[in-house]
Amino acid sequence: MAERKYAAETGLLLERDSELGAARRALADLAAGAGPSDPGGRLLVYTGAAGLGKTSLLAAVQRTATDSGLLALSARGGEQEQLSAFHLVRTLLRPLLARVGEQQQRELLGGWNDIVGPALGLTAAAPVAGAAAAVAPDPQGVRDGLDWIVTNLAIQHGPLVLVVDDAHWADAESLSWLASFAGRVDELPVLLVVAYRPDELPEVPAAFRTIADSNGTKPLGLAALTPDAVAALVNRMFGTPEVRTDDAFCREVWAVTGGNPFETVELLAKALERGITPVEESCPLLRGLAAANRGSGLVARLERLGHSSVRLAWAVSVLGIHTPLELAASVASLSPSDAADAADRLRAERILTGHQILEFIHPLVATSVYRGIPEELRTGMHAEAGWAVLGAGGSPVTAARHWLEVPPQGDSTLVEQLRSAARLFMQAGAPETAQRCLARALKEPPSPAQRAEVLFELGCSTLLYDPAATVGHLRAALEQPVCSEQLHEGITVRLAQSLAHSNHLLEAASTTADAADAADSAQARLRLLVWNFMWCAFDAEEQGSGDRSQRLADLALLLEREEERIGIAERYVFGLRAWDAVVRGEPVATAVHYADLAQQQGGLSWTDQEWAFEVPTLASLVYMFADLPEKAERFFAKGIAEYEEAGWRGAHLAFGHTILAYIRYRTGNLAEAEQSAREGLATANRVGEGIPVHWYAVGTLIAVLLARGGVEEARELAERYHFQAPYSAAVVFPDSQTVRGALLLTLGDPDGAVAELTGAGDRLDRREMSNPGWCGWQRTLAAAHAALGHPDQARTLAEDALARAERYGTASAIGMELRSCASYAEGERKLDLLTRALAQFERCTAPYEHTRAAVDLGLALRDAGRPEEAAEQLRSALVLAGACAADQLATQVRTLLAELPVT
Repeated sequence: MAERKYAAETGLLLERDSELGAARRALADLAAGAGPSDPGGRLLVYTGAAGLGKTSLLAAVQRTATDSGLLALSARGGEQEQLSAFHLVRTLLRPLLARVGEQQQRELLGGWNDIVGPALGLTAAAPVAGAAAAVAPDPQGVRDGLDWIVTNLAIQHGPLVLVVDDAHWADAESLSWLASFAGRVDELPVLLVVAYRPDELPEVPAAFRTIADSNGTKPLGLAALTPDAVAALVNRMFGTPEVRTDDAFCREVWAVTGGNPFETVELLAKALERGITPVEESCPLLRGLAAANRGSGLVARLERLGHSSVRLAWAVSVLGIHTPLELAASVASLSPSDAADAADRLRAERILTGHQILEFIHPLVATSVYRGIPEELRTGMHAEAGWAVLGAGGSPVTAARHWLEVPPQGDSTLVEQLRSAARLFMQAGAPETAQRCLARALKEPPSPAQRAEVLFELGCSTLLYDPAATVGHLRAALEQPVCSEQLHEGITVRLAQSLAHSNHLLEAASTTADAADAADSAQARLRLLVWNFMWCAFDAEEQGSGDRSQRLADLALLLEREEERIGIAERYVFGLRAWDAVVRGEPVATAVHYADLAQQQGGLSWTDQEWAFEVPTLASLVYMFADLPEKAERFFAKGIAEYEEAGWRGAHLAFGHTILAYIRYRTGNLAEAEQSAREGLATANRVGEGIPVHWYAVGTLIAVLLARGGVEEARELAERYHFQAPYSAAVVFPDSQTVRGALLLTLGDPDGAVAELTGAGDRLDRREMSNPGWCGWQRTLAAAHAALGHPDQARTLAEDALARAERYGTASAIGMELRSCASYAEGERKLDLLTRALAQFERCTAPYEHTRAAVDLGLALRDAGRPEEAAEQLRSALVLAGACAADQLATQVRTLLAELPVT
């Protein structure tokens, strides 16, 4: 009998030589520490319909890996587990992590425990009240953490083989990680082996559907067995010296099963049990036996085993893969002894396998049993399963998938459990699954006391991913009759955020202004005013900017005088006041004074979800525009570290790297600026295109490329990301329209540049944002007018910009505008302006602008007939250009030096 069982198992691998060969080559390369023999050879993808032997093939791969001394981890998707975020990842990694000691587990997780632990189910549950209260990682942060952990595991304990079966049933979060990680496996001591049914792959995530193509790997599709292979299998299972198999019998087996390996083995196993002789006369019996292994035939066969067997099989199909016998007995309402007897019968009938942990012998069987449960009874068993999972010590995360199958019953206790599950999913970096839980809780429905809270939590869960949906949830929350003042304030703040993220900045500002007017407490009013001032500051089309700035200045002055009462809200006011002073071009000392006040008492947190990351960003940027770039870089390094520690590795981190790039660009560190800008854009692209951070990232990278001479790449970048009108409704920096104007001027389109820059100037002047040190649109517009032969207009613009710069008072701003004025002057005045510009740049850190001024002075000295002085100045400029990676300027200077008639 054992020989026949072995024959059946090996029969599932008949005609799989090429598929096994590819795996053996990949495993041999991995074990030897060599690179893959085949392109994309660190990823193997097997595809095929149900029953074609994918599971047996993967089991053989895993055995070979283990026999080769490789660390092999495996998991498979389950039809009932698709809505449980990171279920497959937990199945893959938790058994190994559970076997090692606490110290080794910490070493494997590194610094990622707090970020990835909830996804792996390793950290304590934290379903705190209020979805916005805890700092939750974003999905990209969790994926990055999983990348690090698996990479560390492979390097420290590998080489590593990851085997994933039935990926078509895996949860979307796990598939998203697999799709992204697959792109790295060729660089690591890792082999990733995946199998799925191609016709059943989910639409989301889209990246997994092209996992093979993206890695240069060709999927290996499994075909049905040929008649010869089926005949060989029949001979292996039936053949003895006393029994000879008949060709007609073998042909009928193939015809009945279509060459499906699983169905063939099951049919032959049943034929053996029934004592059927493998001859032509037995052929009529085969179709009846085959029908009993699937669909209604399987259900009928199950019913013949008795009520307890049926109930246990139903319970296992509801609970899913890896079901403990004790839990299945509870859901089936069976005593332990009755459940054990039923399990024995189901194993004997080749329906279940395992003893204390039960599974169906094949997913096809599981699907047939589950679909055979009467619908009303099935939903009742899911309800029972949810509470049974909790009673057995399971998490609301595990129970939630069952409650998603249960019709609404008006159970407030169930609402609380779904809310708890949603918070845990948010902590695990699975907001979409959290949203499903909250949407289901809303249908229960919640009690009047719960409803506003559920709507608020639902809105918070979609805030960064679907601002438009958030608006609907939060507006509905505000309409609820039962809503505390604190909750009302929180809802209003998040509603304004979602409106702002949807480019409705005016409505965001008015929402917070109205709520501030109606607030009962002074602290609530102050908090709402902070948000109001912030959204006004970001509204590119704001009306009455001057009045708003005056109100902000008055409030900041009043709060400053109350030193003993300064808290976080007050510091946010100071940060906004500092930024407003910068963009308006008030004396720089005013801006720095309020920026310093904002950073008191430990400064501003970049990840405090009760507030916003925008104000810490603005308050830190003040120092860059105040010629204190080292201080700005220090604050941004702090902010980026906070993002990474919290697992915010999506849009927030992209924004952090992009603004850091802008700081480096402004201070002339062009090579590092380009690197940071590319990192910011790459991070933004991982989150998804069309998000606001793209305006920042693309504008910054274009500005850097123009400074370095990468004009063609800058043009391609603008086309790739549609960097043109209509521009973002929010104020961004560098100003997008100004950057596009500079690009058009560089590309030889001064008319287009004038149109863009005039529009930018009208918009900014209308808002009284008149600091040329913040946005130099006048400087570029003057150059465009000069290119069109309008020197008077150019000169007027340059002189006005200089006056504005002198009012603001930073050396960098004055130096840039002195150089601009010199472009439209002649003779000694030109030399004087450039000499003064250089003197200003000596007082600040702006090597790129310093280089440009030095080049201009060298040219002016040459034109004035002073070649020796010109050469000395140009040699100085060449050193400056090299130090700040201004490649195009360096090339220009070398040419000029070569052409100078110097003795």
